[in-house]
Amino acid sequence: MTCTLPVLAKTQIGSSAPARPAERQVKPRNILFIIADDMGTRLGSYGAPVQTPNIDQLAQQGVSFDRAYSQFPWCGPSRASFLTGTRPDTTRVMDLATPFRDALPDIQTLPEYFKTNGYFSGRVGKIFHQGVPSDIGTSGPDDAQSWDEVVNPRGRDKDAENGKLINLTPGIPYGSALAYLDDGGKDEEQTDGKVATAAIEMLKANKDKPFFIAVGFYRPHVPEVAPKKYFDLYRPEDIKLPAETPESLARNLPATRAWLPDNFGMTDDEQRQAIRAYFAATSFMDAQVGRVLAALKDLGLDDDTIVVFTSDHGYLLGEHGQWMKNILWEESDRVPLVIRTPEGNSAGKRSPRTVELLDLYPTLTELAGLPHYSRNEGQSLKPLIENPSDRTWKKPALSQVRGGRSVRTERWRYTEWEAGAKGRELYDHKTDPREHHNLANDPAYAAVMTELASQLPKGPVEKRPDAAKYNAVENCLILTASAAAWSKAKAHQANGEGAPGRKPGGEGGGGMKLCEAIDP
Repeated sequence: MTCTLPVLAKTQIGSSAPARPAERQVKPRNILFIIADDMGTRLGSYGAPVQTPNIDQLAQQGVSFDRAYSQFPWCGPSRASFLTGTRPDTTRVMDLATPFRDALPDIQTLPEYFKTNGYFSGRVGKIFHQGVPSDIGTSGPDDAQSWDEVVNPRGRDKDAENGKLINLTPGIPYGSALAYLDDGGKDEEQTDGKVATAAIEMLKANKDKPFFIAVGFYRPHVPEVAPKKYFDLYRPEDIKLPAETPESLARNLPATRAWLPDNFGMTDDEQRQAIRAYFAATSFMDAQVGRVLAALKDLGLDDDTIVVFTSDHGYLLGEHGQWMKNILWEESDRVPLVIRTPEGNSAGKRSPRTVELLDLYPTLTELAGLPHYSRNEGQSLKPLIENPSDRTWKKPALSQVRGGRSVRTERWRYTEWEAGAKGRELYDHKTDPREHHNLANDPAYAAVMTELASQLPKGPVEKRPDAAKYNAVENCLILTASAAAWSKAKAHQANGEGAPGRKPGGEGGGGMKLCEAIDP
């Protein structure tokens, strides 16, 4: 049985009435920066079959960007990039462990810049990188100098790691494993529910001063834990799998795979379970966004607050046989982005222009009336907020992973792997939005490729790591150099995406296993 989620707040922003004179012009603009974790454009307002009424309502009050892209589709590198306003080749962060201040010791981060300019700067939840679920309830590798106050909620979902999670890919540690739980309890008992509660308290405590408050939700990052009522919104039999075939998967270059085998060897039913869990976690997170936006309205802060909603990167749910992120496909790179201003500029409109998360830093400083920070490498989106279809905007979006560089224009995606040594890809989104037909070897497109290649970042490119191999029979990771691989895997577990867990009825099946430890 399904039900429909309520919209938690009805906020009317952006009427054609003129702004109040003097007071509105002299009072500093607040910033409410809301970010989800691992969320692609699977929202109702982006045409997805997912119930997200609160974010959809925000989209009706602000400008939605249909072609917004992460600069590095992995949590740590992406957040280091847009929070410093610099590209990954500048931050030198290309993993989950390297601090951006190793390369940029004196840079002012986005929240720090507002703090320096007299704003209260507060963080609730995940803004800079935190391992999920390992760092939930802690600051993780935070940047302490960016904040006046931090809150690190910890909910009952953290306790679900102790034997409750259903793991569809046992042998891979939580944080990367496709694990989920339709949990009991109230919304407010989950970590994201506690994030919303703490954010509301922070808004109340700082409503009489200019603020930059960043609210970082942990879902829909795996493990996807949410109250059962959100799972009940979606029937497994209604879930549609991506339109992939053995032929389409066989055409993928080896460098385009982060994991082998395709789909982790899951059955169609298991894939539907994973997608359903992702949808449920998204709807749960949307409800928490609604609570925060309702509080903003109730506190009378709508008229003085710029609201941003976005994610750190997209997420693959079986497209090209891949899951998660850290790869240069459209579904991994593309993010939702909604910006609502007090004036209601272009309320409800959508911009088709190509933009980057990197552009958020200069956008928010300009909208707040602060001086431009000279170290920003992005471009303010203010012209597109005022005129979403501005045809003078020609900037492409650049994304990268280790060994790969990609440029996205409104029509094309062009990607080089190890500067072409491991292949090139060219996709025409006018005719091939699912990126199934690589045109890179067609001489008819040589001029297009030359033009797009000229827009890629200059400089050396790293080696492309081999795809991680998963043995779906033995439930373990296949790594070749035992000692080095074990060390690397343990470092990944400690610094990144999870801790060991269990599969119900198994013996540590949800924890990390290396195949050579099972069958040398």
